[in-house]
This record gives sequence, structure tokens and C-alpha cells, in this order.
Amino acid sequence: MAIPQNFIQELLSRADVVEIVGRYVQLKKGGANYMGLCPFHGEKSPSFSVSPSKQFYHCFGCGKNGNAIGFLMDYAGMGFVEAVKDLAGQYGMQVPEDERSPADRERAAQDRQKQATLSDVLEKAGAAWRKQLRGSAKAVDYLKGRGVTGEIAKVFGLGYAPEGWRGLASVFPDYDDPLLAESGLVIVNDDDGKRYDRFRDRVMFPIRNVKGECIGFGGRVLGDEKPKYLNSPETPIFSKGRELYGLFEARNALREHGYVLVTEGYMDVVALAQLGFPNAVATLGTACTTDHVQKLFRFTDSVVFSFDGDAAGRRAARKALDGALPYATDVRTVKFLFLPAEHDPDTFIREFGQDAFARYVHDATPLSRFLVEVAREGCDLATAEGRAHMAANAKPMWMQLPEGALKRQLLTEIAELAQLGPHELGELWGLAPAAPPRQKWRPPAPPAASRPRVAGRQLPVSRPTRALQIVLTEPLAWERLSHDDHHLLCELPAPHGPMFAWLDAQHHDHGAQPWSALREALRGHEHEDFVAGEVAKLPPEIESDPAELAQILAQERKLRQAEEMKRLSATAATDPQAYERLKVLVEAQKAKRPS
Repeated sequence: MAIPQNFIQELLSRADVVEIVGRYVQLKKGGANYMGLCPFHGEKSPSFSVSPSKQFYHCFGCGKNGNAIGFLMDYAGMGFVEAVKDLAGQYGMQVPEDERSPADRERAAQDRQKQATLSDVLEKAGAAWRKQLRGSAKAVDYLKGRGVTGEIAKVFGLGYAPEGWRGLASVFPDYDDPLLAESGLVIVNDDDGKRYDRFRDRVMFPIRNVKGECIGFGGRVLGDEKPKYLNSPETPIFSKGRELYGLFEARNALREHGYVLVTEGYMDVVALAQLGFPNAVATLGTACTTDHVQKLFRFTDSVVFSFDGDAAGRRAARKALDGALPYATDVRTVKFLFLPAEHDPDTFIREFGQDAFARYVHDATPLSRFLVEVAREGCDLATAEGRAHMAANAKPMWMQLPEGALKRQLLTEIAELAQLGPHELGELWGLAPAAPPRQKWRPPAPPAASRPRVAGRQLPVSRPTRALQIVLTEPLAWERLSHDDHHLLCELPAPHGPMFAWLDAQHHDHGAQPWSALREALRGHEHEDFVAGEVAKLPPEIESDPAELAQILAQERKLRQAEEMKRLSATAATDPQAYERLKVLVEAQKAKRPS
């Protein structure tokens, strides 16, 4: 949905960023601003500043900054529309949905109310099961036997569903309430209509969404009964193909560790958190999907899938590869970790230690290598038939990759294994013939009377304008950039910064769009004429080189750093925080210089 810009401005004028951030970060008044420990990276002394006058937050350590909407997106992993709706709800504002009919809006309101009600029902069951855990010696003994402390059990909200067919009848006076069945807590027998608890005599693992709301449960038996694991069924608020266990609990650790570790079970996640790896999540008894991968990349640019080294683990990894391929851009990393067949992450760390496991993670198989391994599996590359079979296996996987340097390099590598040239393989795969050499982009000359000149030379288009031209006319260009790149561009002065922020919102709402669609969405925007005019200057045959955008970003980042160092130098003598930040920047510059 398209949210009017004036509504977003009104929302930000009402919202208090100090109040929003203060719900998640302990803030203390420090002069005109509030200070706290940055939630986006580990630190011992506060460098995270929130300005009530500017309604802006900024970390002097990692550089993260933004407004109240940006904080909800960065901290809770929300999309733009989700963050706007969440913030608007906190301030009693209704997000405009003009493109929907009154009936559609009414249904949407009813769905939101039902979702909130179902979550409340699940929260109530979870609270009851947490009390039951404290009184169940066998459940406590089971968790202790798995090395789980009370502190970790509290972090994950672990509980215990006692034996008995109608244990929840003591929690919900109206055991016949339809919400109990709709939430998945109670099963209704189709033949006689009798009701009974879904979860019985199991350790319970609450499944939370990125906002921390309970949306379902996983239950594990204490012995060897079957099924060992039992999940909530699909409900209006829970879909196994979209949700990940432990993502809410791991969101801060993902930023600190720099990657997410995707495991196969609840106990893996809990045990890893206990053993020093709180950046783990798990799929919910289903194969990893593209929705899972897309959600993970909201929080980090590096994903490591962990699987058993047996045949089942390889099959699961193959499915995870399919889910990851469409999002494997040049600024993201995807790896596959295969533990020895006799180990899971828990047992491996206990036997060999944290450092050994960290090395295993570091040396995990990159997506590019795993793709080739999968393609050549069962193919005898010593024969022409085997090489042809390998190329045929590789094609559908390679085609899913987004355009970029990784895709081109893999084409070359696959071609070499097939003993073909890249162009020959491309022709066999039906790819377009090689394009003629790209024309080097030059800005068109304006009329002589209005042509700006410096010392007799025409001024080129600015770097921000050129970057805007690229991301507006290349649908996948924005997707290839990292989170830091997005922040850098969105923080530029008007009109460029607001336009990059607008594009980011469009991307969250609708995904990658061609310029024709973006042009229609621009109607009525305050910078419409500027943007349309700059794009109109581009010759239709011009193609954008990803390296050009990377160079622009590098130059802008260098300029931004120089400006920051200049500002810090002016206050470093009297401001300890400015001094420390200046030291970090100076050391970083020294590290980049050739020895």
C-alpha cells in the first residue's frame, strides 16, 4: 500500500523518538540529549544519542541513525509499512488506506483485532505453562540435563504443558471458546465434537514474531515418544513457512556477531544461546523458504545454514539453497555448515569448545561452492556426458541468482567445468548474446544560456543525482545495496535523501519496480519534477554498471567521513565522546593506507 507522505510527516511530528527508543534502550539525560548503550552493536560505554529536539537517534560508535520509524525497522526488523502501522497504532492514528473499499478496510480491521485476540490467548497459555514448569521436577530435570539454565529458560519463556487431556480448562474458564481451537491450543474431534489439549506432557517453546508477540508454540516430549516435536498448526497469525523460532530473541545478537546461524530445532537455538552463540534461529519443522531468507536479510547481510552431515542434512541444505538463491546479491553472504554426522551444534561445542565451533562457522561452504557441488553430484566430469549433465543441473539454480558479479563469476566457473567458454554456455542456456560495449555515460548538454560552467568547462551531474538515476532505472540496483548503503543515501540532503527514502519505502511495499511504475507512484510528490527531469536526461540505450554505483558510494562515504572528522576535531578537546569517535576514524584511515 502507498502511504501518503503528509501522513508520515504528521506521524513523525506526533511521535516522540525518545519515548519509542526508551522502550527498548535504557536512556539517561546527558545535556540536551539522552544517552544509552547502542542496541545495534556491543559496547561498554554509551555512545548512542537520542535528540528530543531533532527527533533523531545517532550512534557515534557504529554510525546507525534515523527517526522513530527507522528505529522500529532497524531494531525490530519491521518493513516500512509495518513500522508505520505499528507507530501509528501507538499514537491512536489510522493509517490511510484510500485505495481500499470500505468493506476491505472493515475486513482488515477485523483481521487485526482477531490477530491481537489470538495472540492474547496464546500469551495466557504461555504464562500458565511457565508456572507449571516451576512446579514440574521432571521438566526441570530434563532442561538441566540439556544444560539449560533458569536464566536462558526465562529469556526464551520456556514452559511445561502437564499431562492430562484438558489441562487448559483450568486456565480458560470457557473451554469451548472457539478461539482456543482457532489458536491451535485445543483440538476438536470431527466425529463427536469432543475437545482436548493439543500439547500434553511437553516442554513448551513460545514462538514469537519480530515484535515479540506470541503467535504459536513448539512442544518437545521429555522422553523418546513420537512425535518428538509438535508445532502449532497454521493459524491466521502463524505460518511455518514465514516464521523463525528465536528471531525475536536473537535480533540484537545478529548485529553484534555479524551473522545469523540457522539451525534445525528449538533445542539447538536454546543450547547455542547457552553456549555463547545467541545469534541462532531455527526453522519450524519445515524446509527453509524464500520468505525465511528474506526475513533474515532484514537483520543481517550474512546467513549461515547449519545442518547435520548425513543425507537428510544434505537434502535440507539443498532446499535452503533454493530459498537463498534469489537473495544472494553481491553484498550478502550465504554459507552452509555441515557438522560431523554424530554431532549437532550443542554436542559439538560441548566436546570441542566455542572457538572450534566458531572456526567451523568461519570455514563453512560458501553458496557459490555449494551450488557447484550440487550441480556436479553424480556427474562424471571426465566424460562429455557427465559435463553436459552437470551444466544442465546448474542452469536452473544459476538462473535464480540476481544479476551481479557473483552470477557472472559462477557462469565462468561452470563453463570451465563443462569445458566450454562462458559465451558458448550462455548460448546453450538461451541467454541474450553479448551486448556491444557500453557507452560511457555523459550528462546531456543543457541549452547554452543555462549551461553552468566552471573555468570554461561544463559541470557534470552530481554524484547523488547519478546514483538516483541508477537506482530508479535499474529495478534490482537498490536490492543489491547493503543496509549501510541505504542509510548513507537516505541521509543525503534534499532532494536526494528524501527521494532515496521514498524509493526505500516503495521497495518495502512493492519490491523491485521498473521506472514506469515508479514514475506513476511519483505523481504529486514534492520532488516529482526534479526526479522526472533527471531521469529524462538519460539516453535510452544507456546501461548502468554496478561498479559505477559502488564508486559513487565509496566517494560519498569518504566525503561524509571527512566532514565528520572536521566537526569532531572542532570539539574533541572538550568532548570525550567526540575525541573517542575521532580516534576510531583516524585509526581506520591508517589501517586502509598501504604499508
